[in-house]
Order: sequence, then C-alpha cells, then structure tokens
Amino acid sequence: MSEWWSYRPDDLLMFSLRVYERLFVLHNQALWPAQWLALALGAGLLFALWHPGAGRLRLVIPLLAAAWAFVAWAFLWQRYAPIHWGIRYLVPLFALQALLLLALGLWRGGLVLPSRRRAARVMGMGLVAYGVFLHPLTALLHGRGLAGAEVFGLTPDPLAMVTLGVAALVQPVRRGWALLVIPALWCLLSAATLRLLGAPGAWLPLAAVVIAVAARLMPRG
Repeated sequence: MSEWWSYRPDDLLMFSLRVYERLFVLHNQALWPAQWLALALGAGLLFALWHPGAGRLRLVIPLLAAAWAFVAWAFLWQRYAPIHWGIRYLVPLFALQALLLLALGLWRGGLVLPSRRRAARVMGMGLVAYGVFLHPLTALLHGRGLAGAEVFGLTPDPLAMVTLGVAALVQPVRRGWALLVIPALWCLLSAATLRLLGAPGAWLPLAAVVIAVAARLMPRG
C-alpha cells in the first residue's frame, strides 16, 4: 500500500471531468421543463431587489430557501453524493442555509435593502443577474451545450452565487453576513473541485465570493 503522503489532492476525487459534466446533463433531463420555472423565480428575485419592498422580499426569500432545500435533495444527495463521498456531509449545510433564509427573512421585520444605490448595490445585483441569466450560458463556452447548463434553483453553483448577491445587499448587517457564510464556503469548495478537475471557469465561484465580501464591506446609505 502506498504511503498516505504520496497522494495528491486530485487523487481524492473519484470521478473525471466528463463524469462531473454528465451530472448536469442527466439532472436537466430529469427535471425538464423545471428550468423555465427556475428562471422565472430568478427573474422575480431580481425584480424584487431592483424595486425593493417588504412585501416582495417576504415573497421571494422563502422561495430562495426552498431552492436551497431542493438542490440539497435533488442534486447533492441524489446525484452528486453517489460519486463524491464528501458531499453527504454538505447536505445539512444546505438545509441550514434554507432555514437561515426563512428565519432571517421573516423574523422581526425581515430583510431590507439600503435606501441609496451605491457600488455595493451594483455588485450585489450583478451577482444575482449573473447567476440567473449568464452562468447557465457558460456551458456553451465550455463546449457542453445547454443540455449541461447549470441553472439557478436547480444546481448549487448559480444558487450560491445568487445568494451571495442577496447577502451582499440586505440589511441588517449581521443577517447579511450570516447568509453569506454557507454560499461562500460552497463556492470555495466548488472552485477547488473544478481546479482539480482541470475544468474551465474554476475561478468564477471564487470571484463571486470576492465580489460579495467586497460589496458587504462597502458603506451603505
């Protein structure tokens, strides 16, 4: 038996890039045409953030929480965990994020947005728009085709990026930081996985974390 120190990080992955990309193809086939519903949810979230109001946010935040619970079960547990032993330990974190969204979004006034539009608002909105509308199109740039697209509300990376955008925008400050932790952790793990697989675009989840943290640190009106 080889010594443990002879292993490299990529030896811990029990699948190839081709197998990883095939996950999204099978996932999309099984859920079609739910992709249109997910895009509608994302568009509604973007509208609620662009035209903030307590009523709109109280409507879309529970839907965002439901997306975290759904992705935990339908993608992580049913598809990803069978090929990656570590994923089963992350499923409870997705469930926790769903509970946090519900609790912080509905408890004692819920989540609100700052009154003035500043650079932080542009960055947060940009993350949401990217995760909903642009990230699925990266499948075309990577040669996978739309059949292998990662869709917001159905797969973890765009869901985490969109949630980072929301967390970058909302007040109170402590609630925003609380909502940021788990999506940031997932994006960091995803970036590391993609890097080990040699996948294009491995920097995208990492960039989302940097943008969200920078936006969160900016002063608000």
